[in-house]
Amino acid sequence: MPEDTLLQRRHRVLGSASPLFYDNPLHLVRGEGVWLFDVDGRRYLDVYNNVPCVGHCNPHVTEAMHRQATTLNIHTRYLDEQVVRYAERLTATFGEPLDTAMFTCTGSEANELALRLARFASGGTGIIVSDYNYHGNSASLAEVTTALPSPEPFAAHARAVPIPCLYRAPAGTTEAQLAEQYAANIAAAIASMQAQGIRPAALLIDTLFANEGLPRVPASFVNKAAALIRAAGGLFIADEVQSGFGRTGEHMWGHQAHGVVPDIVTLGKPMGNGYPLAGLITHKALVESFGRNAMYFNTFGGSPVAAAVGMAVLDVIEEQQLLHNAQSVGAYVQQRLQELAGKHSIIGDVRGKGLFFAMELVRDHASKEPAGLEARKVVNDMRENGVLISKIGAGDNILKLRPPLVFSRDHADLFVDTLDHALSAI
Repeated sequence: MPEDTLLQRRHRVLGSASPLFYDNPLHLVRGEGVWLFDVDGRRYLDVYNNVPCVGHCNPHVTEAMHRQATTLNIHTRYLDEQVVRYAERLTATFGEPLDTAMFTCTGSEANELALRLARFASGGTGIIVSDYNYHGNSASLAEVTTALPSPEPFAAHARAVPIPCLYRAPAGTTEAQLAEQYAANIAAAIASMQAQGIRPAALLIDTLFANEGLPRVPASFVNKAAALIRAAGGLFIADEVQSGFGRTGEHMWGHQAHGVVPDIVTLGKPMGNGYPLAGLITHKALVESFGRNAMYFNTFGGSPVAAAVGMAVLDVIEEQQLLHNAQSVGAYVQQRLQELAGKHSIIGDVRGKGLFFAMELVRDHASKEPAGLEARKVVNDMRENGVLISKIGAGDNILKLRPPLVFSRDHADLFVDTLDHALSAI
């Protein structure tokens, strides 16, 4: 079937505003490990998708899904050994007092539920987010979103604060000074709420600040931010949808790199390796208290099949030592990307943790003017040459590089060599 015909059919039934990657959209038909295959049999190296964190169509995960789906699949209002065992194993990867799970199907649902818990626990309504964020597509999340267009106006009960970036900090500013300056913005947001009679309920952030382009933040900033919201009676919610499940290599969860324990952690995308599985982790007292006042259940979230899939994902991460792989291969990729930075003047900064990288493209190293059009060209050139990446950031100029955790050095070499070629063509 001609691609233009399929595109027209898609526009007819899904609408022309339904987003697609790349100027020349891809028609993918199969995935395996770090590879995706199009309708013509051409393969593409996936350096973008964190949903299949243990590899596209991982056989251990798909077998677990099939085995449980052919045995039993019900909602969670029955006893099930698999569901309980998965919750026990998942919560064991967190620090105290995070010991209780609530399951959903999507990260949006998880963040929506987290806000409900935070408002219940704090008695407040005020939400603080970063000034270039996306945490989901429910109405209450859309009205605090700042990274994507939305018909919902930014909520009067919410405040958006900037995130510090050492690359863009004024010359001579120390990490400690930058942390203090940006923590002051959070204090001001809290004071602004209180002045209008709004009680703070939560600070909701991605601790890697992925949508902002993985900025290198001062070491003490997240701790200071968490302390400020808690002092005001609110809760600290860490959105781990992008930064969790071993992505950073050093830790299972992104917030652990900051040495701070959130009040609630939300999970999604890679949790089911493509199967719709998400949820949150918090402490038992909060779940018990909330449960006495609101009966929460999710028809499909945390089903036996979902639990089997989630358990299989944890199996692969552990058995294939994917945290170690993310750390070692990630360090190799960082080294090679830094070499590219010495070769191509358009690269302003290279940063990241584990197998999550950002490469900021700028037109001038002094002004750091975002090179958004150039970034778009690189992304599309890479696609034409068989490597899939994306771009992010307020200036749309930061290459977003986030391969499956089974990425190897050989894959890294292919990726970096292709990137070198694309940058040379600008």
